[in-house]
This record gives sequence, structure tokens and C-alpha cells, in this order.
Amino acid sequence: MFPWLGHHLEPLFGPFRLLYSYLFLASVGAMLAGLSTWYLLPRLWRRLPSDKGRAFAVGSQTAKGKPVGAGIIFIPVFLVVALLILPFDWRYLAALGCVALSMLEGFFDDRSGGWSEYLLGVVDLAISLLAALTFCKLGAVEIWLPLLKTPVMVSPWIFVPLATVLIWLMINATNCTDGVDGLSGSLAMLAFVYLGAILYAIVGHQDIANYLLVPHYVEGANWALLSTTMAGCLAGYLWYNAHPSAVLMGDAGSRPMGLLLGMLVLAAGNPFLIFVVTGVVLFNGATGLLKMALKRFFRIGIFTNIRYPLHDHVRHSLGWSNTQVLVRFMLLQAVGTPILLVVLLKVR
Repeated sequence: MFPWLGHHLEPLFGPFRLLYSYLFLASVGAMLAGLSTWYLLPRLWRRLPSDKGRAFAVGSQTAKGKPVGAGIIFIPVFLVVALLILPFDWRYLAALGCVALSMLEGFFDDRSGGWSEYLLGVVDLAISLLAALTFCKLGAVEIWLPLLKTPVMVSPWIFVPLATVLIWLMINATNCTDGVDGLSGSLAMLAFVYLGAILYAIVGHQDIANYLLVPHYVEGANWALLSTTMAGCLAGYLWYNAHPSAVLMGDAGSRPMGLLLGMLVLAAGNPFLIFVVTGVVLFNGATGLLKMALKRFFRIGIFTNIRYPLHDHVRHSLGWSNTQVLVRFMLLQAVGTPILLVVLLKVR
């Protein structure tokens, strides 16, 4: 809406051109999302279901009874602000629709006390498929890969299944990381900030993209607006989720958050960015998924002496406090992402 208003109002008053400036829209989106989330959460969280604790999770008793499912509050804030600052395009509407579906799935799970793993997995897979389809337009998709200087065109018959798996993995890894006050939100906020910079300043900037030998995506800056808006929502949420937390995002927050991370990685054109911007999230949560899958379906036991998610292992076996887990995991991602990004871009 804002870009449309800017183009129509600029002839009347020049400064209205700010309404289609990407830097201005990113700043306004983050600010509106952050302040709205900060304002609404304490006024609405009394209506949320209460956390029932997680079996075998370290310290789960400290979360028991707290309001859970805060995603049902801050995800709608994200959706409304995104509609305000994005130019109209059916692909963005489809992407926002997938985020809304994932939020509803997560909230019903929070309210019911927990759906079965298989049901959640199937619903996640269906939503991930819908999200993957928003990128391919039923045609070949241009991506860029490590060690290759030229882009690669990928058939939709290959892209859609692989993109679906990537998004599904990101949903569940992010959900598994939600177990320490502030951890999932903080790591995701870092990832959204990095993805916003990549989408706007690298693949979304023609001169820089040409210099780095990566494709220039005209829509890159638009996807970056989604990234900065979600970062703003998470900043408002983390104000109340800092240790000791007053409210928990639940599946209603972690699942759509993971879905959006997966979609933005695809929008940036390189699926390997998932390891760059969310490496700690994947290592913390997805390795546990791998361990469980190998044991359940192939009778193969790996990492038998390690508890998963990994944040449970370091608290139980190494004696780390919640604050130590949060700070150390954030440091690993904050320092590791720029290093890995330089390697990904320059070793080409």
C-alpha cells in the first residue's frame, strides 16, 4: 500500500517519494512491527493457553503455566505491516498466506496440548509444498551455487521437491530450538537481519550482484522487507521473552518463523545459505531430527550419548545456564555467518 501511495502522492508533495524508498520502508516496517508487538503482547497474552511443559526437557518446569502461543499475536502484526509496506504481487500474498496457515497450525497445536508428530509433519509438508510453489511459477528457476560462477537453471520438477524439503526442515529445526528463553527468537532475528542484508544489498543490488558474480533478483529488495518486518516483531516479542520469560511464542510463532526463513533463503537464490544464516539453528535442532529419523526408520543409532535439542545437552551435561546457552549460541551465529558468507561468495 505505501509504495502505491508514494507513487500517486509524490506529484502533490515531493517527500512522499519516501513511501517507495526501500530503506525507509524497511525502517518503518521494523519499527511498526516492533512497537505493535511490544504494545499488544501484555494486553492479550492472558487469553493464550498455558504451557503444559515438555517431557524430558531440561528446565521445562520453569515454563509450565506461562502463556504460550504468542505467535498468534505477533504473526498477524507481521502480516498487516507486510501488507502495508509491500508492493502488490500475488506471490507475496501467497507467501503471507503460507505464513498464516503455519501460524494457525502451530496455535491449534499449542491450544490442544500437542498434536502427534506425524500429523504435524504432514501438515508442515503440505504448507511447505505450497510455499515452494510460490517461487517456481511452474517454470525453471535460476539459482546460484558454491564453486560455480554462472547461475544454474533448475527444472520445477527438481526445484519444488527440494525446496519443500528445505522449508520443512527449517520449520522443524526452528521449532526444536524453541526451548530456552530468548534462544529461538534471538537466533531467528539474527538470521532475518542477515537475510535482509543479503536480499537488499547483494542479490537485490545490480552492481554488487554483478561484481560478486551472483544473479540480480529484481524482487530481492521486496523480500528483504519481509525479513526486516519479522525482525521487528521478534524484537518486540523478545522484550518479554528475555530470561525469565513472561510469555512463550509456542508453535504458533516458531513454525511460521521457520517457514519464512526457508522461503527467504529460496528468495535469495542459493539453498546453501540455509547453513550460513541458520547454521546454529540447524545444528541445534535438525541434527536431533536426523538422529530420530535414522533410529526410527532405519534402526541406526548415532549420537547416542548426546541429548537433543543440543541446548538440552549443554544444560544437562555441561551445566550451562540458560543465559550461557543464549549468549554462546548467539555469538556462534553472529560471528560464523559473516565468515561463511564471505567464503560462499568469494570462493567462486
